[in-house]
Amino acid sequence: MSKSYGDFAEPILSAAATVASTVSARALLAYVNAFEDLEVLCGAVQSPTKLLLVCRDDNDEKRAASIDGAKWITVPAFDLTRMGQIKVATLIAFSQGLLRSGDVFVFLAGVAGRGVDTVVTMRVGEEYELFHSVGQPKLTEHIRRPVFEKILRLSLELAHEGREGKPVGALFVIGDHREVERFSSEGRINPFKGYTEKQRNILDDSIGDTVKELAKLDGAFVIKGNGVIVSGCVTLRSPIAGEALPQGFGARHAAAAAITAHTKSIAVTLSESTGDVCVWRRGVMITEIEKAPRPLLDGTSPPESA
Repeated sequence: MSKSYGDFAEPILSAAATVASTVSARALLAYVNAFEDLEVLCGAVQSPTKLLLVCRDDNDEKRAASIDGAKWITVPAFDLTRMGQIKVATLIAFSQGLLRSGDVFVFLAGVAGRGVDTVVTMRVGEEYELFHSVGQPKLTEHIRRPVFEKILRLSLELAHEGREGKPVGALFVIGDHREVERFSSEGRINPFKGYTEKQRNILDDSIGDTVKELAKLDGAFVIKGNGVIVSGCVTLRSPIAGEALPQGFGARHAAAAAITAHTKSIAVTLSESTGDVCVWRRGVMITEIEKAPRPLLDGTSPPESA
């Protein structure tokens, strides 16, 4: 049934389905590539719980589409920790309205490419390490969903690939651009000045490499809710700080907290030192996606911190 993780898969799926039914979970989420037989997975889920398939590539999407009435989301195809898998998938599901604040969900997770070995049950908004959403407005209230997801994907790509083999940091501020511009100043010539809005829209695949290259420079990207990049390499200044930052967070995170506390924007930060990606709203870090640790010399995965 699963791409082998000992004899774990079958009892874990059964346990997950039982837990989901018992707690009346809104959804059970599972990665498509962890199961060879999706019909078995579908058959295990009982109403009122809905199955939400998580796809990583075109092949996964084709398999999901072959299941009548199936709902699915597509996430960046990167190796993540178990908690990272959950955070990315639920963040995208939340942005699409498939999960709401207060919903209980069950997630099947495991080491990438080795099936499932873990069942996680959570309520959206009560687990700070996953998603701080209490009191937050709809995630994509004034920001197009594809824009938010593209920025998240670019940030994860930079986290895993770096630039020219070196780690980079980045800060993207999305939405409420006029107010954001009031608290920003250009540290150098705006690299996007003179281009049409179509030429500088983040949804245009051809601009991705340009953004990655500019990420090596200091400063933030300011982006409209429709994806048009207003400016890059800017310095953000806000008179209102966000909540007290967790230990180890620096200037980039402080800027993200401050600007989102004072504007109706969403910020996505990439830490140059750790490779972790954070999402900020109303001065609060609503989720942190940790970069997966490198495999050990013997090819095995090191212990996860989350």
